[in-house]
Amino acid sequence: MAKIKIKKGDQVLVISGKDKGKKGEVLRVNKSANTLVVEGINISKKHIKNSPNVTQAGIVDTESPINISNVMFIDPENSNIGRITYEKLDSGKYNRIVKKSKRS
Repeated sequence: MAKIKIKKGDQVLVISGKDKGKKGEVLRVNKSANTLVVEGINISKKHIKNSPNVTQAGIVDTESPINISNVMFIDPENSNIGRITYEKLDSGKYNRIVKKSKRS
């Protein structure tokens, strides 16, 4: 299984499916199922039953998970879109960058 390099808080672009071309922020990542939840993407209706714990019953729009293969990472520094690679800094730490923007 490949390592999931997209993390919570990253900006991503949807590259396939009904929301193709939309951008959003990653809210949750499920590594075992290879899925992630993106803000404003793959909206579905959820029926909420009235109970003492629920403030308002009815039909609510919620984000559903999508497969990680359907999104591409957006580099926050220069807005390049692509796959992620790691670059070692002089301090010994690693920085995530898009392969297209990698300096040679």
